[in-house]
Amino acid sequence: MATIALVDDDRNILTSVGMLLEQEGYHVRTYADGASALTALQATPPDLAILDIKMPRMDGLELLRRLRQGADLPVIFLTSKDEEIDELMGLNAGADDYVRKPFSQRLLLERVKAVLRRADARKNGAGTTEPRREALIRGKLALDPQRHDCTWDGKPVRLTVTEFLILQCLAQRPGFVKSRDNLMDAAYDDQVYVDDRTIDSHIKRLRKKFKVVDDDFDAIETLYGVGYRYRET
Repeated sequence: MATIALVDDDRNILTSVGMLLEQEGYHVRTYADGASALTALQATPPDLAILDIKMPRMDGLELLRRLRQGADLPVIFLTSKDEEIDELMGLNAGADDYVRKPFSQRLLLERVKAVLRRADARKNGAGTTEPRREALIRGKLALDPQRHDCTWDGKPVRLTVTEFLILQCLAQRPGFVKSRDNLMDAAYDDQVYVDDRTIDSHIKRLRKKFKVVDDDFDAIETLYGVGYRYRET
């Protein structure tokens, strides 16, 4: 089974969530703050990390930033109940998903399973017996679903699993509008609910990543009140 790192300064969450995940068959590694987790997770990356945003010494946002410098580690953020800015900050930082505190154990398990399934499909796609899907070429954009590779004008762009699936959905039919519901269906399992703000945050993050390699990037268009579409350049 997958190895999951749980990082939170709340001992009750470390204990209860750790037990929950172990009962489901996962290997769990727990850490009480970001600073103590950083070295261990860099040396031996888990299959998934569940990070609290607000922690002493090093918060979850900074921990994610440092971890992503070395690997595209799938991450779920735990956010404060009454501070929606936490969710926006977490998604803009590149998290694959978030869960609000206090949360139901069933909801957290569904989110964990969904993110792991998407990550596993990406990682093991090249080893399946299915015919290899060719890279998707749309103007300067190249997407290789089997390798989870993305380039823009030949320059690599590192995407999370969720970002890749959203962009792939848009790029498959340039010029056609994709509603937020369409993008949710492409990136999330049916049993996982996300709201419009989540998709908007992923789109914002995608644009930001592409502008790093091309300041003139404008291939993802917003149609207010309708959705998004990919404009082939």
